Amino acid sequence: MLVEGKQKVQVFSIKRACPSCGTSFAELDPRLFSFNSKHGWCEDCYGTGLQLEGFDEEQSGEEAAWNEWLGDETHACETCHGQRLNPVALHVRFRDRNIADLTRLPVDDTLDFIGKLRLSRREAEIARDLMAEIKSRLGFLQRVGLGYLPLDRSAPTLSGGEAQRIRLAAQIGSNLQGVCYVLDEPTIGLHPRDNRVLLDALAELARHRNTLVVVEHDEDTIRRADHVIDLGPGAGVRGGEVVGAGTVEDLKKNPASLTGRFLANPLKHSAEPRRPTGTRAAQLKLEKIELHNVRGEDISVPVGRLVVITGVSGSGKSTVARDVLYTNLKRLVGQAARGKSRSGKLPELAGVGAVRGAEHIQRVLEVDQTPIGKTPRSCPATYIGFWDDIRRIYANTTEAKIAGYTTSRFSFNTGEGRCPACEGQGMQTIEMNFLPDVKVLCDSCRGRRFNSETLSILWRGKSVGDLLAMNIDDAVEFFAAHAPIHHALRLLQDVGLGYLTLGQPSPTLSGGEAQRIKLVTELAKVRGPERRGPRQTSPHTLYVLDEPTVGLHMADVEKLIHVLHRLVDAGNTVVVIEHNLDVMAEADWIIDMGPEAGAGGGKVVAAGPPAAIVARSAQSHTGHVLKEFLAERRA
Repeated sequence: MLVEGKQKVQVFSIKRACPSCGTSFAELDPRLFSFNSKHGWCEDCYGTGLQLEGFDEEQSGEEAAWNEWLGDETHACETCHGQRLNPVALHVRFRDRNIADLTRLPVDDTLDFIGKLRLSRREAEIARDLMAEIKSRLGFLQRVGLGYLPLDRSAPTLSGGEAQRIRLAAQIGSNLQGVCYVLDEPTIGLHPRDNRVLLDALAELARHRNTLVVVEHDEDTIRRADHVIDLGPGAGVRGGEVVGAGTVEDLKKNPASLTGRFLANPLKHSAEPRRPTGTRAAQLKLEKIELHNVRGEDISVPVGRLVVITGVSGSGKSTVARDVLYTNLKRLVGQAARGKSRSGKLPELAGVGAVRGAEHIQRVLEVDQTPIGKTPRSCPATYIGFWDDIRRIYANTTEAKIAGYTTSRFSFNTGEGRCPACEGQGMQTIEMNFLPDVKVLCDSCRGRRFNSETLSILWRGKSVGDLLAMNIDDAVEFFAAHAPIHHALRLLQDVGLGYLTLGQPSPTLSGGEAQRIKLVTELAKVRGPERRGPRQTSPHTLYVLDEPTVGLHMADVEKLIHVLHRLVDAGNTVVVIEHNLDVMAEADWIIDMGPEAGAGGGKVVAAGPPAAIVARSAQSHTGHVLKEFLAERRA
C-alpha cells in the first residue's frame, strides 16, 4: 500500500501467524483476558500479580496464609509486573490501552474513559449492549460511594465496609424483586456524605419490592427506617429483650428505649473546643508528605489535644495518621528512648520529608481493634492486669495459708491449681471429621478453669471460678473496698463494657470491645496530679485510633468521647481517624482531607477547630455536613 506518497509493502494475514518467525496465536477468547483463568493468567504468578513462593494453580488465594501477602503490593511479579495476565493478553490493545491499563483505573476514571469514547460504526455495533452494561455496573459502584476504588484492587486490601458495598452494588444491578437482604452495619467506614448515597441505594432496593433488614447504630440510618426493632435494655446478659418496635417517633416516646432517648435528646456540643489551639501550642509538624495519594502536603498536629482526621473514604486519612505520623514517630521516639544510634544519624523517615516536634512525645501507641489475645486463657482481667491483685487476695486467706497455697495456685495459665482436663481454658475442643472443630464447656470444671481444691478456697463467699464468671457491673460493687481493682473495673464500666465477665475469653470479643479494653488498660496507667508524687510524671503518649466508634451505640459513643477527653486531660495527644459527627464536634482540632478520594484527594481541605471547618463548608464535604449537624446540636 502507499504510505505518505512512498511505496511501501505491508503484509496482512488472516491466519493469526507471523510470516517472519512463524509464531501463531489462537483465536481471541474472553477467557484470555481473565486472570482467574489459566487461559489468561500470568504463568509465573497464576494471576495474583505477586511473587509468592509456594503458590500454584491449585490454590485460590483465599487461603488464610496468603491474605497478608495478597494485601502487600511490595512483592510484584517480576514477569507481569503486577498486571496478572500473560504477554499475549497484554499485547491486545484498544485505544492504545491493554486491559490491565484500563482495570488499573479507579471506577470514576473508567466511567470517564467510557463516556468519552468515540466509536466507529462497526465498533458501535459490537459494543452496543456491552457499553450500556459496563456503564450501568460502574454507576452502581459509584452510587454506593466506591468511585475511588481501582477496578483491580485485591480483595484482601478491601475493608469490610468496602467489600459489603461491592456486594450491595451487585444486588442493585440485579433488578431482583421479593428478596430479603440482611446487612450488618453497612455504614462502617463511610463519611456522612457517602452515607447518604448508600441510604439512597438501600431505599431503591426497597422500592423494588425487596425487604431490607439492617443491623445498624448509625443515627441517619435509624431515622430513615420504616420500622425499628430496639433490643436491650442493656448488653450481654442484661439484654436480649425487645424494648421497642415501630417508627422512630414511637421509639422516641418509649421510656424503656435507650435508642429512643438518644433520638429524642441527642448529645449537645459547646460552640468552643475544650482546649485552646492557638499558635503558641506545641506542634508536631509533618513536612512534604509524599505517600500514596498525599503529595507534598505539610500538616501540623497540636500536641496535648484531641485531634480528629476526617474526610471521605479514600481521601488519605490513614496515610497521614497511621502510615506517616504513627510510623515515623514510633521510630523517632523509640530511638530517643534507646539513645542515639552509634552513627548518630536519625532513623530513615517513611513518606515524609521531615518531622518536627517529636521531642514533645515520649511514647507512641496505636489502639486498634486487633484481638487482645488468641486463646481463651486471655481475658479482660488478665489483659488489664488486676487478676494478679485478685490472686494475692485469695493467697492471703486463712484457708489458703493453711493449705500452703501461694498466688501461683490461683493462676489458670500454669501451675497445679488449674483444671487438668481443660488446662485452665474452661473449654474443651472436640475434633470433628469433615467438619470444623467444636468447643464445648469442660465436663470437669464446668467452665470455671480451676480444680476442686482451688475452688474450695472462698473469699466473701466466692471462689476464683465464681469471680471469673461475674460480670463487671457486679464486680464493681464487690471490690468497692479494693482501690486498684475497683478503679480498673469502674473504667471498664465507664466505656460501656459492664456486661462482660471478668473471664470473658478474648476470642469472643468484638473488635470494638477489644479496642475499648486497650483504652482502659491505658487509662488504668494514668496517674492524675492527685495520685502522683511531687516528682512523678506520666510519659506524654501519642495515641492513634482508627474509627473507634465502629459498632458502637449512640450511648457508647458518648462514653467513648469521655474516655478520649480523659486521656487528653491526663497530658496526652489523641489522634482519631473518624467519620462520626459527635466525635468531630468534640475535637479540639480537625484535619479534613480530600476533597475527594484517590487521585482527587490527598490534600488538606481545611484544618482548625470545628468552627473553622464549618466556615469552609463550600469547599469541604465535612464542613457542609458538620454545619448542618452543629446547627441542631449546640448546647
